Amino acid sequence: METKYIPEPFRIKMVETIKILSREERIKKIKDANYNLFNLRAEDVYIDLLTDSGTNAMSSKQWAGVMEGDEAYAGAKSYFKLLEAGKDIFGYEFIQPVHQGRAAEKVLFPLLMGPGKIAISNMFFDTTRAHVEIAGARAVDCVVPEAKDPSKRAPFKGNMDTERLEKLIEEHGPENIALIVMTITNNSAGGQPVSMANLKKVYEIGKKYGITVNIDAARFAENAYFIKKREEAYADKSIKEIVSEIFSYADSFTMSAKKDAIVNMGGLIGIKDDAELYQKVKGNTISFEGFVTYGGLSGRDLESLSIGLYEGIDEDYLNYRIGQMEYFAAKLDSAGIAYQAPVGGHGLFIDAAALLPHIDYREFPGQALAIQLYIEAGIRTCDIGSYMLGNDPDTGKQLKSDFEFTRFAIPRRVYTQSHIDIMVDSLIKIKEMANEVPGYKIIWEPPILRHFQAYLEPIE
Repeated sequence: METKYIPEPFRIKMVETIKILSREERIKKIKDANYNLFNLRAEDVYIDLLTDSGTNAMSSKQWAGVMEGDEAYAGAKSYFKLLEAGKDIFGYEFIQPVHQGRAAEKVLFPLLMGPGKIAISNMFFDTTRAHVEIAGARAVDCVVPEAKDPSKRAPFKGNMDTERLEKLIEEHGPENIALIVMTITNNSAGGQPVSMANLKKVYEIGKKYGITVNIDAARFAENAYFIKKREEAYADKSIKEIVSEIFSYADSFTMSAKKDAIVNMGGLIGIKDDAELYQKVKGNTISFEGFVTYGGLSGRDLESLSIGLYEGIDEDYLNYRIGQMEYFAAKLDSAGIAYQAPVGGHGLFIDAAALLPHIDYREFPGQALAIQLYIEAGIRTCDIGSYMLGNDPDTGKQLKSDFEFTRFAIPRRVYTQSHIDIMVDSLIKIKEMANEVPGYKIIWEPPILRHFQAYLEPIE
């Protein structure tokens, strides 16, 4: 059944011109970039879906806020406006701005973990996993089994497998579990939401064993919207009320505000009520980010972030936001193209292993599809699969991902129905010539977060 496109709940007041190169030019550009889409110049990309992080269109109110930004080094009024917004929405006593999500992890994680420790998550995203490992600990994923079957439709495929979580805690010993991380929505599992019931159960387990629970809150508003639509008890609750309950089931949060707060730069750390931990967070912030009242951000960033936090939980906006994804997904259903179903919050995760079954995981089907999309249509996406997962930190051997996805991360308030139709048409074209798409091999890689920098070449 065809899903109707949800009209944008805004008017467009400014445009940015984009152009598409010829196919021959794109073939040369991706080769020159060593088949790494991060190495492309943005001006050589027609539709940029590499990430939804910081690529959003800010509102007129946010741009007006930019002019109101207080650039004082210490005690700026924009800082206190952000604190008020954070405390109002999340209900935490301590809110610390930082410049982005991985900065939040860099500040907080070393305070909670070290060598010999384990961190368990419903699923770690790549940068979060890296910061666990940089802190000396090891990251363990514990997502529900249904998430590993892209074709299986379940309302909350981002959930933690709570039965396995308890087994892991007892196996390693509670004293060795440094942190439980709940990623909402679950990015690596396809932008899939986590239910309120699951959040509550995980928090109860954390309390039972004396383990800190942290929320990776980059897409908290989209997760709250799914709870409202898919958990009957929350149908009549406001998004703000749902968000408040979500964060009651954790001790802290780290957030890239570049997603659901609809800004181009910013991050947050929230500490519920642990004054001693917050004091340590302030110390690391001063060392790594700058003084606590700006946290690596300009006053104009603080101002636009405080406004964007509220715009991101507006229900009309979220209805449009998720509606875009549902329209995209319905088009793919009609074309017989597999993806992580049902559709997630911030994009479509195409099942590259199903679309390109002849490509082994060691030849990176998710990356192969991403490269072909650029060649065919100038669309830049990214691999969420074995290529991104990388090598075992202890053995150095290639890890096999539970998924081989190519992620279409849709920036907020940026692209229209016509752009989505082009995405669908491009996937249909590639499906028809799938056997011609080669796998790839890595010819150079750095020791960590390789997908940002690695060089590849096609396998003949």
